[in-house]
Amino acid sequence: MATHEYDYDVLVIGAGPGGYVAAIRAAQLGLKTACVESRETLGGTCLNVGCIPSKALLHGSELFEEADGGHFATWGITAKPKLDLGRMMEEKTKAVGELTGGIEFLFKKNKVTWLKGHAAFEDAHSVKVGDETVTANDIVIATGSSVTPLPGVEVDNDGQRIVDSTGALDFAEVPEHLVVIGGGVIGLELGSVWRRLGAKVTVVEYLTQILPGMDEEVRKEANKIFKKQGIKWMLGHKVTGAEVKGKTVTLSIEKSDGGDAQTLDASHVLVSIGRRPNTDGLALDKAGLQVNNRGQIEIDHAFRTKVDSVWAIGDVVPGPMLAHKAEDEGIAVAENIAGETGIVNHAIIPNVVYTAPEIAGVGLTQEQAIQEAGGDKSKVKIGKFPMMANSRAKANRDTDGFVKVIADAETDRVLGVWMINTLAGTMIAQAAQAMEFGATSEDIAYTCHAHPTHAEAFKEAAMAVQGKPIHM
Repeated sequence: MATHEYDYDVLVIGAGPGGYVAAIRAAQLGLKTACVESRETLGGTCLNVGCIPSKALLHGSELFEEADGGHFATWGITAKPKLDLGRMMEEKTKAVGELTGGIEFLFKKNKVTWLKGHAAFEDAHSVKVGDETVTANDIVIATGSSVTPLPGVEVDNDGQRIVDSTGALDFAEVPEHLVVIGGGVIGLELGSVWRRLGAKVTVVEYLTQILPGMDEEVRKEANKIFKKQGIKWMLGHKVTGAEVKGKTVTLSIEKSDGGDAQTLDASHVLVSIGRRPNTDGLALDKAGLQVNNRGQIEIDHAFRTKVDSVWAIGDVVPGPMLAHKAEDEGIAVAENIAGETGIVNHAIIPNVVYTAPEIAGVGLTQEQAIQEAGGDKSKVKIGKFPMMANSRAKANRDTDGFVKVIADAETDRVLGVWMINTLAGTMIAQAAQAMEFGATSEDIAYTCHAHPTHAEAFKEAAMAVQGKPIHM
């Protein structure tokens, strides 16, 4: 707990979803708090160049595609939309500004001091911010992550030919042919934005299937749906080099297992092969800290590092790089510093891909559940329900996907839920809450769901675990 020998009780480094939440929570708990942030605006990658602007463009591009001979036509609505890309970008920027400004308001409301600049440790209680040295009883590292570079493919967001996720949010024109390097969440979301707005999109993925880490059945279904939408796959391939000549980027590509080299021309290239923790420039060694072989800061269950006064959360520590994970950790670490009990159940962190349809999962995949059962498939029960049989999806003429419930065969406890459908990102919250309370598939099956809703597919999938769905 705090003493009076330091400038602050708590100093948080980084104002992303983890950092700003930690700072606000610490202040709410009566601790004198400051937050160091080098950006001109608060909110970190998520609000400025990540989650929020990408969702704005996903929404805008979905509306355009629906009107441009898409879903509108199904319902007898004739439209001839004209894309004003500049206007769409303005609306995205406006949304970002509203949210980042909102955090600045919350800092003032909760009396959190914003220290503008880069932070570097002087010792375990001192941090240099610009020319000033500030001290704190407890310091929280919440510096997030940045784009992983790809050797041989140099990103130049200003040039707009080879970009990372930040540059792909700001194209001045719709690419003629966008090649996305990486078939993960970011690549698929941003690739789908530009495909809907008129670009030809090719995804080059090192692995033989997209969306690594997700349930295998969901991955295959997503592959099939996105292919039908027009995305071209080059799975099991890697990009080894890129050359820009005027408005053309020539990529050197070969199979992941070597050989069979070829070239591919594109108008624009998006590099999205993952993210890496931001620890450069922090002078961690002066605080007595090092990173592990993945560049992460190791912590205990309470988010404390091996140095008692230093804590870490979010993308700089092990675990999935997700804004909502960082937020929950921000609340928990502040509560722990204040002497309360802050806990995050890392086994139940939902994961969402905001494509159309959306993809979401929480808990174990089917493959992981079987692996944890020692490879004995009989110890895992699966219930699956297609959206094609869901009345609301059918009425909406939007029937791609399914919901899948994975349960322990002996106890019926739900181990994981995976789904791909229009509202998956919202529906997964019910699954996470049910699992947090230790629900069985029967608990979900016998919970009344409103009709007609997409959520009924979750109820039916739970019923299917016992082999008793009604509408299938």
